[in-house]
Formats: sequence, C-alpha cells, structure tokens
Amino acid sequence: MIVLSLSVISVTAKENALNIAKVDLNLLVYLDVLLREGSVTKAANQLSITQPAMSNGLKRLRDLFKDPLLVRTSDGMTPTKRALELRPVIRDVLSRLESSIQPEVEFEPASSIRTFRIMTSDYAESTLLLELIGRLSKLAPNITLDLITPSDVTFHDVEQGKVDMAINRFDELPLSFHQKVIWYDTFACVIGADHPSANKFDLDAYLSGQHIWVSKTGFGVGVGIDPTEVQKLGWVDAELIKLGKQRDIRVFTRHYHAALQLAKTQNLIATLPSKAAKIFKDDPAIKVVPPPFDIPPIALKMAWSALLHHDAGHIWLRRLINEVAQEMTQQA
Repeated sequence: MIVLSLSVISVTAKENALNIAKVDLNLLVYLDVLLREGSVTKAANQLSITQPAMSNGLKRLRDLFKDPLLVRTSDGMTPTKRALELRPVIRDVLSRLESSIQPEVEFEPASSIRTFRIMTSDYAESTLLLELIGRLSKLAPNITLDLITPSDVTFHDVEQGKVDMAINRFDELPLSFHQKVIWYDTFACVIGADHPSANKFDLDAYLSGQHIWVSKTGFGVGVGIDPTEVQKLGWVDAELIKLGKQRDIRVFTRHYHAALQLAKTQNLIATLPSKAAKIFKDDPAIKVVPPPFDIPPIALKMAWSALLHHDAGHIWLRRLINEVAQEMTQQA
C-alpha cells in the first residue's frame, strides 16, 4: 500500500481541470483499481483491504471529483463519462510515480534471462517476429519470448502488465494503452503457378475464382464467420462492396501459412498483407501478384500498458522491434 501524499496534482479531463491539494495518494490508487475491476469487492481484494474501507474510499473519491464515478447498473458497476475521462490520466500519474520511486536499473540484454510475453497475430509472428527472434539470438541470447494468440488474451491482461505487449491490427484500443504503428502494409494476391488465371489476373479473373479469407484482429475468443454478412468481412470485401462486387469465399482461416498452402495446392486465391504474401515469393509453385483493385494499406500496431511504459527492459525491446520493423520496410 502506498502511504504517500501529493502536495499538488493536476488532472485534466477535456476542458475541465481539477487541482487536488494534499490528497492521499491511496485515493488515486483506489480509483485506478476500482475502474479496472469494476467492483468494490474485487478492488478491495486486489488491494488487500476490507470492503468497508474500499467503500469509504469510493465515497471520498465521489466527494473529491463531485461525480458518482461508478454507478450500479444491470451490467454491474459502470463507470461514468467523467470516470472514463479520468482513467488514462490517473493511470499515467501513478505509472510515472511508480517509475520515479523505484531505483533505476540499467537493462543488460546480453545477460538478461527475462521472458517477454507478446500477444501476436499469425501475420505478425510470421513476418516481424521471425526477424526479431533472429536479432534477439545475437543481442540477448538468454531472453525468452512467449508468443500468445489473440484468443488467449484480453485487454485486461495487457492493461495489468500480465502480457508485455500486443502486436496486431487493431480496430480500437483503450485510451489507457500506449501504442505505436510498427508499419503500414499493402495487399497482394497469392495464387498457384498453375492457376487458370495465372497469366491474366484481372478483376474478372479475381471474381470468377474461389477465395480464402484470412484474418484475426483484436483480443479475446474469436467467433464464427457468417459469409452472408459481407460488411463484417474486413478490408478486402469492404473495397469490393464499393465496386458493387462480392468474392466467392470457400475457406475461412485465421492462419496465414494455411492460406498460403491452400493457395498453392487448391487453386484458391488468397488476398493477404504483402509482407505475409512474400513469405513464399521464391517458391516456383506460387505467384504473388497485385490485387486488380485498390485496397487501402493496413497498420500493424504495438500496444502496451502504462505500467510497463518506463520499464528499462520493455523500452529496450520496443526500440529493437521498431528498428527491425524499419529495416524490413526499407528492404521491401
């Protein structure tokens, strides 16, 4: 339990500014945990205090911010608009303070035996992470990477620092996360060298062929795909809809290597991010060709918790990932 107090803390949420003089720092810790857990009981257990003590802390927080902060609804304790505005600011304040209190320790990659847990998609694992592991073997031979699939991880796991970072294509991320675009990638089509349209791959040929859909973004357990819900199929199909067209998808998969193998052996067309498509660019049984219509580039992002933002080892790994990504982009 932190028992310090801050002489002055300024918290800004949109146009409103609240100056807090001589506030018990524990109140900010309480608020941080309450918003994370969404339950007075769970927050009390997390902080090893009694439930009445946590309830009293919530009452003091409500008086302090002149807002209920958490309201009981049919879904449980739901944060108010004001609480959602405060959440990333409070997390950042506490993260900075925790970092300044802890003794600064230099990170020595060559001697480190640390394990980094990274949630990553098959796309990132077979492109970026493949290169990163090669670099780590030279610079930090005793570091271990634990690569976790998106279906094994929740936003909560990353926010808590249980997972060091998430590398994927994200439609949306919590405001409390730090994030960085690793690269932007275009699309390419992969077909077998003996595909009927191999020598004339235009839009008509694309639409007359059968296709493999491959994608998995975000966090949490995936759900099945409904082929009739074209609007939910993602970037490729969204652009076809603009043209008034629709492709014939025969296989839905979340694995890029499976899509590449199917394209190679089953006369199916795989439309993939270019860096994934180029995995098989030297295979004579494969042809990698541009899509016969425009598809906007996608962003591969790295996201991590404010709890790890100032960690020396984490900073080193983020910089290395960025360096590897830049080199791969320049070589493309």
